[in-house]
Amino acid sequence: MTNRIKVLVVDDSALIRSLLSEIINQDPELMLVGAAPDAYVAKDMVNSYRPDVITLDVEMPKVDGLTFLDRLMKARPTPVLMVSSLTEQGAEVTLKALELGAIDYFPKPKLDIASGIEQYRDEIVAKIKQVAKAKIQERKQRKAASPSYSFKFKTSEKIIAIGASTGGTEALMSVLSSLPVDTPAMVITQHMPPGFTKTFANRLDANCPIRVKEAEEGERLLPGCAYIAPGDRHLLVVRSGADYRVKLSDGERVTGHKPSVDVMFRSVAQAVGQNALAVILTGMGKDGAIGMLDVAHAGGITLAQDEASCVIFGMPKAAIQAGGVARIAPLSDIPGTIVSTINQLGQDYRV
Repeated sequence: MTNRIKVLVVDDSALIRSLLSEIINQDPELMLVGAAPDAYVAKDMVNSYRPDVITLDVEMPKVDGLTFLDRLMKARPTPVLMVSSLTEQGAEVTLKALELGAIDYFPKPKLDIASGIEQYRDEIVAKIKQVAKAKIQERKQRKAASPSYSFKFKTSEKIIAIGASTGGTEALMSVLSSLPVDTPAMVITQHMPPGFTKTFANRLDANCPIRVKEAEEGERLLPGCAYIAPGDRHLLVVRSGADYRVKLSDGERVTGHKPSVDVMFRSVAQAVGQNALAVILTGMGKDGAIGMLDVAHAGGITLAQDEASCVIFGMPKAAIQAGGVARIAPLSDIPGTIVSTINQLGQDYRV
């Protein structure tokens, strides 16, 4: 019993509490210690049961989920899985929750919640188990971006591709906010549901020197811009004459994901080859490992976030074990490593 993961469910919906409680109780590795309808009851349960994981509703009466989360992380830091609505407002609040210290989130289905949650039973259980293992990162005051790095050359030949999942929203904010305005074009796949990626791109754009946007079909990749894969499409890079352009695919899930980091990395390996720099950040699973190996085989540079700075080391670990990673660095060093690596390759630039 003591080896089981203790889970506390916090949600004002009796239906959600019942559904999540049933899912948790049916897994032999999990143990439900309580189901709270609001923050006041949850506070007492946290102190009494000391859960390993809390599932937390964003919208609650009396004290909302963000306020409770903020207080929790200051008083008793605990891994939290947010339960949010699939709306623009839900996306914005969820991203704020991740900034406050939540590890991951699960979006509520818009319609027929009972069957929708049942359909994603395995995913919910997997997320709870991964969140329980995650590292709670120290919260840092976000400062206005003022990159201390600079590129020696301006180029439209180099392409930077970044893949991330759990913990990636804050990791990407850390990396992109530290890169200068003349950074080569970037393509990014962050595991997110439809509707969340546009809000995420706008949030990055408001906090980073470079322009960040949700990728659109056929658009040209420009230096100083980062393009986020939409939540329901694979992002591929293709060559079009002298330009690189975005291709969006509505294909099947790859390594369990759409968008998939593997799909993006493979396209970058084929289209960009030795002019590619692929970076894999914190995340659950192994998406990106094979694609990064393709980039390495094509002559590109490959970089992975180190274990100590990852919320979850799954994706970087899989890429390292696959043999496709040339360099490993802590999150704080990744912007500088990107700049120095491209500067070292400066003699190969073609403007």
